[in-house]
Amino acid sequence: MSGLGHAVAFVRSVFFCCWTLFWLPVQVIALLFNMRLSRWIPRVYHRGNCVILGLRVVCHGSPSAFSPVLYVSNHTSYLDIVVLAAVLEASFIAKQEVAAWPVFGLLARLNRTVFVDRSAGRALEYRDQMRCRIMGGQNLVLFPEGTSNDGNRVLRFNSTFFSVAETKFQGKPVIVQPIAIAYTGLDGLPLGRSRRPLFAWYGEMDLVSHLWSVLGQSIVTVEIAFLPTTTMDACGSRKDMARRCQLMVATSVSDMLSGRLV
Repeated sequence: MSGLGHAVAFVRSVFFCCWTLFWLPVQVIALLFNMRLSRWIPRVYHRGNCVILGLRVVCHGSPSAFSPVLYVSNHTSYLDIVVLAAVLEASFIAKQEVAAWPVFGLLARLNRTVFVDRSAGRALEYRDQMRCRIMGGQNLVLFPEGTSNDGNRVLRFNSTFFSVAETKFQGKPVIVQPIAIAYTGLDGLPLGRSRRPLFAWYGEMDLVSHLWSVLGQSIVTVEIAFLPTTTMDACGSRKDMARRCQLMVATSVSDMLSGRLV
């Protein structure tokens, strides 16, 4: 990264810290008193983060007008959470390890993230946690790949994660809406396959150095496609729902990366 890039990264990190320190006590108070305010603060906060980080968000379609909704999305980077939280009023489902991450773990807690242990022996426990949130009328965001990808493809959706969609809310099936997210441009130019790891965080990449590199980049275009909703009744089984959602998401990601999505 050039000297200018390091300077941009430093300025952005200062703005990020100041923005976070402003909203942090407000959200803590809102959560302590269970205020309705606590639900829209994360959206305002992450919209500001998109500006600070230079993320230009382009949406295709719109989120479901019904609630609660289980959103299922492909997962490329920690930036996915910033972008999705800026356009959705929803809590995320994250692996237990995230809770211990410095800064990000705290921010996740303040966004009422559901931390789950995805080991086979704890599957029923995390399913019950998600069901309680859904029964309480809360929207949830799930990354059914179980890990992040390289930004060029969508991994197989794990059908186990769709068990919460079998829940009934007020006698009706839970709405499931697939979401496709893709990093498609940098400085107004198409972001090629070789440069996508600038924003995709996966494998054994170091989080701190990767984040510093992201902070030093210019304006990146992130596209989000809100796809047609479905229910367990319409799909018949968790495996069929996982396959259907994965196909829709993978097709949309491919279309966005190639510029074909209208």
